[in-house]
Amino acid sequence: MARDAARLEIDLGYQESAVREAVAELARANQRSEGAARVSFVKNHGGIWGQAEGLPPTDLLIFTRELSRWPAANRLVIEPMGILSGGHYAGAKMLSWVPHAAVLERVHAAGFDDALLINERGQIAECTSANIFLVRGGKVLTPPLSSGSLGGITREILFEIALGTGVELHEQDLTADDLSTAEEVFISSTTREVAPVDSINPNWKFPAPGQISMALEHAFQRFVETYLERTLQRSP
Repeated sequence: MARDAARLEIDLGYQESAVREAVAELARANQRSEGAARVSFVKNHGGIWGQAEGLPPTDLLIFTRELSRWPAANRLVIEPMGILSGGHYAGAKMLSWVPHAAVLERVHAAGFDDALLINERGQIAECTSANIFLVRGGKVLTPPLSSGSLGGITREILFEIALGTGVELHEQDLTADDLSTAEEVFISSTTREVAPVDSINPNWKFPAPGQISMALEHAFQRFVETYLERTLQRSP
């Protein structure tokens, strides 16, 4: 979020430690011993509605909720022209999420778990709220951020831990034709972690979970456990 704030010309004005403590305080107040939190920063100045006299440049908003129940294997559907990779804010994490949210509601109504967004160049980009990965020849391939996809935190961690599991993970431009030669497909996000895909409408089916996606899922869970242990040890 700090990285994207510069692109969006937002002065966060908050230290990471203070935001972490605010999340923990709200979770305690809401009795969320386990759950999810959404953290948002809202700009207070700029434009005809910006009246920030005497206010901080940015407001911090935090919401908590119970953990989402995700399917054991995800069913996706192709969404042509689902994302504009050439836009100035393509791939930025921001609240202007209406196009993705509208697509997600529509595909849910049709019985799918998410949409696989294709950009204006005919390349695979991402799902509405998850990054996408294809396994081919024992290697894992994911679209580069130039496709318009968001650089998800879970995606970044997978790049860090993949080699430790003996898995090669590479960025590569991909199209729907690459789905025909994929041995496995999985998606990643903060709430889903590493989640297998068993079908992509209209033409593709995959084993779910596959061996490589399971290996990365277990490695990611170990990473999270270690991170939490270290964080708790640093806490006063």
